[in-house]
Amino acid sequence: MAIAGRSNAGKSSLINRLCRQNGLARTSRTPGRTRQLVFFQLDPERHLVDLPGYGYARVSGSLKAHWQGLIQNYLDRRRALRGLVVVMDIRHPLKDSDRQLIGWSGQRGLPLHLVLTKADKLGRGRQKQALDAVRKVVTDQVGISVFSATSGQGLDELDALFSQWLTVPTS
Repeated sequence: MAIAGRSNAGKSSLINRLCRQNGLARTSRTPGRTRQLVFFQLDPERHLVDLPGYGYARVSGSLKAHWQGLIQNYLDRRRALRGLVVVMDIRHPLKDSDRQLIGWSGQRGLPLHLVLTKADKLGRGRQKQALDAVRKVVTDQVGISVFSATSGQGLDELDALFSQWLTVPTS
């Protein structure tokens, strides 16, 4: 399973909360800290992959192009990929780069789940408005969750989904 999203959207915080390990994925207030594919081995047959953030990070154009190529090559070529999670800050969802990744996932037929992070930054009414706005843009096959790494909101729902995605088929 791969985790993708804009720089500073909360990918590392999501991974840490899901894995119940605070320092597993490096978090930073500075966007663009993840600069390569980071593989977290859950067991010998299952991995969680943290992809470099796209978008805001203040890095050179050549490094941004390298990250884009790295992400695209991984997603295009990785046949064992069971699902893609696109992480978006609930206050700023569906930027052009998010829409491109969502569209690519649909073309490939890859299971997709959108996680609207940093939910604790908004009240319940504004969370629902953001969730409804995103739902209007995607098909019914795309899952959407509201999540807070700080409070744990949405963690049980994501645990259930990812457990389903990561179930290893028996022969």
